[in-house]
Order: sequence, then structure tokens, then C-alpha cells
Amino acid sequence: MDVWLFSYGTLQQDEVQLATFGRLLEGRVDALPGYATSLFEIMDAEVVTTSGKTHHFMARPTGNAADEVAGVVFRITAAELAAADTYEVSAYKRIVVRLKSGLEAFVYVGA
Repeated sequence: MDVWLFSYGTLQQDEVQLATFGRLLEGRVDALPGYATSLFEIMDAEVVTTSGKTHHFMARPTGNAADEVAGVVFRITAAELAAADTYEVSAYKRIVVRLKSGLEAFVYVGA
């Protein structure tokens, strides 16, 4: 069964998708209402090597429906969702959200 995964950061990068899912994902532009991002330092050397970045964006709820985080939503398999769980560091948690398009999707936000 396929699921939707919203990414506003490194899961959009080709090299991260290949390392995490073994393929390039096809996605479409969407947005996460009621959230804003800030930069967060990644201490996991493997994640830094994979993404090429020491700081990743982290979304947190703002309480303001006018705020939104731009990104891409991907259709992935349950096994790929488990692989994404392994890629994301413990400072993130996976939740279900309703995107601007109306789609219900998983997203990783600040834990």
C-alpha cells in the first residue's frame, strides 16, 4: 500500500533518495500550512555524508494558519517509509498532516 510523504528538505535531493530508497522519487509541489522552519544541526555523520549538509530544516507548528512550509509530496511504499524513518535522526518525529492540497501525508517535524 502506497502512502504520501511530504518533504521540505533533504529528502528532495537525488543523492538522498538514491541512498535511502534506491530510486528517484516523483513528486509534486505542495505546502504544509501552520508550520515554519528553522535550521537544526545534524550530528549523525552518516546523514551528513548522505545529504552533504551539516544543518537541515526542521518544521515546527506556529499556531498561525497563514504560515506555511513549501515542499514536495511523494507517493512511496510502506517499506520506503520505514527507510525514511531510518534516515531521519531522533530529533524528528513522523506525524500525519493535511497538506494545502488537501492530501493527507506523513511528514517529519521537530520531536
